[in-house]
Amino acid sequence: YIALIAVVVVFQCALIIGAPWGAFTMGGAFPGTLPPRMRVAAALSAALLALSGMVVAARAGMAFPSWHRGTRWAIWVVVAYMCVGVVLNAITPSAGERMVWLPVTIVLAVCALVVGRSSKNAHSA
Repeated sequence: YIALIAVVVVFQCALIIGAPWGAFTMGGAFPGTLPPRMRVAAALSAALLALSGMVVAARAGMAFPSWHRGTRWAIWVVVAYMCVGVVLNAITPSAGERMVWLPVTIVLAVCALVVGRSSKNAHSA
């Protein structure tokens, strides 16, 4: 999860600084470089995705040990967010977005679910 979410965050950061990959995000509505308001959306998305990575890392016992207790519920928010991402990437009108991000969000959702259900993570820190 951590490695893959890092790739997605880097993609969002590239969009923020003007990478011409708009066809692969937001339903492909903004091919090329995103307009300023959509770059703000990419920044918010990057922040949420980075936070989700931190939650998964804490829940898995990889980092942020003081967060572990709070991740008992937060991991399920991450799982739900990733599942919504699966649905949105499955129904997007952008073929490129579907081809690239649907498999990525499926893997992220499964990884988050595995971390959430892991009995190893069920203990309190």
